[in-house]
Amino acid sequence: MALVALGAIINSSNDNDEPATADVSSLINLTKDNQENLNRIYLKNYCFEVELALTAEQQRQGLMYRQELDADKGMLFVFKQSQRHTFWMKNTYIPLDIIWINESYQVADISHQTQPCQANQSCPVIRPTQDALYVLEIKGGLAEQIGLKIGDEVNFQLQ
Repeated sequence: MALVALGAIINSSNDNDEPATADVSSLINLTKDNQENLNRIYLKNYCFEVELALTAEQQRQGLMYRQELDADKGMLFVFKQSQRHTFWMKNTYIPLDIIWINESYQVADISHQTQPCQANQSCPVIRPTQDALYVLEIKGGLAEQIGLKIGDEVNFQLQ
């Protein structure tokens, strides 16, 4: 098991107890065979099992048409470059918290309780205030419930 934290991969089975580091940008190049490996995100003391949105098509689809989202689930969008990635809630049926995560694995911005928008409505664009390399969507209200704040550390777990 390895834990990605603050830009380093820390291998817990290392014999000399020194962290092994690697370029985390390699996560963007995950192959179809191993993209399931990045499946947990830790915010505060809470763990979320996440689906990955790596391709443009997966990112366009996001959590559209989902009728429910368990409190311990989410979707992680992995982008090729850090910027102010915008979102909208078209055809999304459940409120979501949208959490932008920067290259330093810190919460860069949060849109709380972002409301659904149906296809026949004009859907607003949700714009972050900071650049991000990753965006996490979780069930609406959870970010506030766990006390998540801008600047909090985020950990990714690889299995």
